[in-house]
Amino acid sequence: MNFSKSVYALAFLMMLSISLTVGADEETEEVVRMEEIVVTARKREQSSFEVPLSVSTLRGERFDAIRSSGMDVRFLSNRIPSLQIESSFGRIFPRFYIRGLGNTDFDLNASQPVSLLYDGVVLENALLKGFPAFDLDRVEVLRGPQGTLFGRNTPAGIVKFESARPTQTLEGYGRLNYGRFNSSNFEGAVSGPIVPSVLSARLSLLAQWRNDWVDNEHTGEDDVLGGHQDLAGRVQLLWTPMPELEARFKFHARDLDGTARLFRANILSKGEGSLVQNFARDRIAHDGPNEQTLRTQGLSAEVRYDIGDFQLVSLTGFERLTNFSRGDIDGGYGAAFLPVSGPGEIPFPSETASGIPSLRQFSQEVRLMSPAARRLTYQFGFYYFSEFVEMEDFNYDTLSGGALDGIARQEQTSTARAAFAALTFQMLENLELGAGLRLSSDAKNYTAWRDQAPAVTGAGPLDPIHKNPEDTVWSGDMSLRYQVAPSVQTYLRASRGFRAPSIQGRLLFGDAVTVADTETILSFEGGTKLRLWDQRLHLNIAGFQYFMQDQQLTAVGGETNFNRLVNADSTIGRGVEAELIFMPITALEVSAGLSYNHTRINDPNLAIQGCGAPCTMLDPPVGDGIYSIDGNSLPQAPGWIADVALSYALSLPSDIRLVVSTDWAYRSRVRFFLYDSVEFADDWLLVGGVRLACLLPYNDIEVALIGRNILNDTSPTGGIDFNNLTGFVNEPRFWSLELVKRF
Repeated sequence: MNFSKSVYALAFLMMLSISLTVGADEETEEVVRMEEIVVTARKREQSSFEVPLSVSTLRGERFDAIRSSGMDVRFLSNRIPSLQIESSFGRIFPRFYIRGLGNTDFDLNASQPVSLLYDGVVLENALLKGFPAFDLDRVEVLRGPQGTLFGRNTPAGIVKFESARPTQTLEGYGRLNYGRFNSSNFEGAVSGPIVPSVLSARLSLLAQWRNDWVDNEHTGEDDVLGGHQDLAGRVQLLWTPMPELEARFKFHARDLDGTARLFRANILSKGEGSLVQNFARDRIAHDGPNEQTLRTQGLSAEVRYDIGDFQLVSLTGFERLTNFSRGDIDGGYGAAFLPVSGPGEIPFPSETASGIPSLRQFSQEVRLMSPAARRLTYQFGFYYFSEFVEMEDFNYDTLSGGALDGIARQEQTSTARAAFAALTFQMLENLELGAGLRLSSDAKNYTAWRDQAPAVTGAGPLDPIHKNPEDTVWSGDMSLRYQVAPSVQTYLRASRGFRAPSIQGRLLFGDAVTVADTETILSFEGGTKLRLWDQRLHLNIAGFQYFMQDQQLTAVGGETNFNRLVNADSTIGRGVEAELIFMPITALEVSAGLSYNHTRINDPNLAIQGCGAPCTMLDPPVGDGIYSIDGNSLPQAPGWIADVALSYALSLPSDIRLVVSTDWAYRSRVRFFLYDSVEFADDWLLVGGVRLACLLPYNDIEVALIGRNILNDTSPTGGIDFNNLTGFVNEPRFWSLELVKRF
């Protein structure tokens, strides 16, 4: 990591916080107490203060501010301790990392150790995880293994989106935003009763447009890339025909058409680990097309029925998806063996596409919950998950006008069954014991074949290859929560989680299908939660250590556009996390987060192929182009993540309020791949935003000026390593005006 830059970045955050806090000392308003946030981290509503778990929540004005540029779900990255998100697909296929654990795999059936739940329904495929976050009540991030209540593929943690629910009173809002690149973002919702006290509904809409704003210098066309049209909607019905029965039905859909990820050839400076000096966001040089489409639809039904003091819960979810994404992977034009090529050296052209003609996911959970107000509380239930996905990979001959030059296909059926139970026992007035256990059975039926191999490989079609991994695994947790004082809670937690076997078969450029065995994790965590100064200061601190066996890793790239799954013998991680919310006076709120994560791969026999591009390898070689990664940290796992947000409200005459807010997020060095190199890494990222809002008392109208990435930090966030020093970068600076109407 560039130490001097990191010091400057952190110093800037501290000075900003101090200056705003000092300015607030002049305020003489009466102070207020902050409300305790209610979460569902243990599948029942509880105060966040009472949950023995490192959990973060995001909602309200701060949530609205950091996503106001119209960005996809990556707006959450580095805004919560230990949470990092990146994507090589643009607005779709987000890859989540918690406490350094994630998956850099870009294949369409790639599994992740971070699970995403939308209103309780797991969204397994990474393309489903990109569904936009809008009209939400809150976002919850649960760190550490969640194997008891949430099961498979949660060894790192969970991100939970909870939609705003239908109401029995008429209410709603509209939010219109217009800004740079002719970006238009509209979000709105209307909620109210259809049959009073019996049936209510909520309609939520999101529409995001951005014009193309990137010039293609190779073709001489201006403003031909970078745009998108992203539409999403959600309809909810809440039916309460009798006091003991509540049913919520939801339909949601998304339609995206736009630019795929823009890969840029040779933007990583050789031997320096930074962007080249002449890099410009608004220029590119491609000789291949770029397109991306995505369609999703989903249905869910959550039914709660009270049986005496007990409650029976049924949660059913169904998801469908189709998508297609094509891009110029080499990021430039021509080739080294042609008269012209660029920018920089392009050894050979690479133009590929991937798509899902059909994906269907079904999940069903049934659980019985005991009353909450008892010394012993418990819940137990059953879970079923089924997924079928078809995948297609295509290669194109750019030098022949983009003619189709390779076809490979995959099909995968996944099923999971589980039984689980969890309890909490109030041993003493101030001491609580928690425990849980889950038994899971996972199976996959996989087939891959190649219809046509790219001409450059000299290979031919490949007969179907079948793989059928399965496993039965137990997971669970145990915790102790001790109430030191009414405003101080401390806890210890041990948990075990797992990720089911994974399969990789990118057969366009290889003949092998690889399988990674089940990975397991044992994690120990301790923390303290404090509510001080008459509920004006909330402070959460946690420390953790985990030991992972057979971690599933993806060896991406190398000399060909190919992925390979491997299991590391063991991986260790440890770190600390802290969150602060402070309201010294009514007008000022300060929130901040900080995390440190150390990860290490321990496997002296694990070696992978180095980069095919002319990069500078830092790992020890063990053969021709093969390097040991023993002792390396995990990819996309920054050591430090820090964020700070401040909001100051000023009352003006005529009941007009002026609200000034700013937020900043920082992460330290990340590597893009399992190996360590000078070029395929980024030293640091600092992204800041500002919002100046005027709240008018008449008609509940708000007008705001918004800036995102106001320092225009330009940092690579990933790369392509098999051809040249190709990379892609973070979102550009964005300014906009916003109008909000509430009723």
